[in-house]
Amino acid sequence: MSKILIATHNPGKVKEFTTLFSPLGIKVESLLDYPELEEIEETGTTFEENARLKAETIARIINGMVLADDSGLCVDALNGAPGIYSARYAGEPTDNLKNNQKLLAALEGEANRQAHFICCLVLAHPDVDSLVVEGRVDGEIATQMHGEQGFGYDPVFYIPSEQKTFAQMPEKKSEIGHRAMALKALLEKMPDWLNQSANTGD
Repeated sequence: MSKILIATHNPGKVKEFTTLFSPLGIKVESLLDYPELEEIEETGTTFEENARLKAETIARIINGMVLADDSGLCVDALNGAPGIYSARYAGEPTDNLKNNQKLLAALEGEANRQAHFICCLVLAHPDVDSLVVEGRVDGEIATQMHGEQGFGYDPVFYIPSEQKTFAQMPEKKSEIGHRAMALKALLEKMPDWLNQSANTGD
């Protein structure tokens, strides 16, 4: 199990995961290396279901180790929306600015601004049960966009303790963000999972 496929076309994610797995002696590939693989339709109703669909389907196709993630923003006053539809909240194609504008409009005049980001990671291999971990960060939705960095809902996701949005503190986001929390949990559980996978494969 010296190679892992990250189920993404995003070069930034590929770089992030390469740094993560290099110390473990695991080579990272991405969907950019497999242009013949068709896009996996995310038909799940939860973050875990969508991440499982991507990871387990591709793992069976390539007969190898695959890591997939699904993440999104859940707003209390909107009953958890946009949730699994975060990327396409304002419709297709994905448009970060329109998503943020729609969210701010939906919360106009709303006192309850509580929200959280969720990231679910699923590590899959055909010979073993998938490893599932989750990361979460709590915050609030600002009344307007702040900051020029980051992506997605970073300009409106406000951390009270820092008095900044994620778009105003990308370095801090990489430490306390939902993906960072999920990756930390993955690293803690991955060695045992890899041993289990190796034993199963023997």
